[in-house]
Amino acid sequence: MKHPEKKRATYTDVSGIILSGGKSMRMGCDKALLRTGSETIIERILRLMNPLFENVFIITNTPAEYNFLGVQLYEDIYKHKGPLSGIHSGLIHSKTEKNFFISCDLPLMSEEMLKYIVEFESKKPAKYCSVSNYHHYLAGIYSKSLLPEMEKVFLLYKKSSTKKEQFYSVKYLIDKVGAEVINPAGLSFYNDDLFFNLNSPGDFDYIKKKFLC
Repeated sequence: MKHPEKKRATYTDVSGIILSGGKSMRMGCDKALLRTGSETIIERILRLMNPLFENVFIITNTPAEYNFLGVQLYEDIYKHKGPLSGIHSGLIHSKTEKNFFISCDLPLMSEEMLKYIVEFESKKPAKYCSVSNYHHYLAGIYSKSLLPEMEKVFLLYKKSSTKKEQFYSVKYLIDKVGAEVINPAGLSFYNDDLFFNLNSPGDFDYIKKKFLC
């Protein structure tokens, strides 16, 4: 993938981090590498992120599959612990305090929505959108200051004899540290497709139709 010469980013004090979890059980393949027209899902998200953030990189446990993108790739430090481990690795490798994370499951995200989340004023260490009681944790801002609390969460998991999944869920962390919850439903540019989650072949058919519109 060839990138044009990068102009000055909109946000120089925020890193852009893409979470790509690899093979999906329901899709039977890596969702990020599905192709819509001339580009893959991950290429579309990179095209959205690159003009906005000075530093953009990907968290993936299958880096060899993403070398063609020509961007920095990092793996999870705590393996097989879900999206929280991806956020943790992103914060470890980031050089900025504030970091915008987006999952490759959200290929219909828009620049307007992304900017709104980044610029939404908050003093809390995390912020994300919630619409109709559905929390979109994987399109939000997470601060590097969360790392000590994250380490406690992973340590709690390690010490637990039951190893309950909630110990290392993003929700578990959010409930402990507090976060700014953004409701974008009333915004002029908002539509439900912005947070449409790619999970199944049927979802992918819908997304392909949207790209043709």
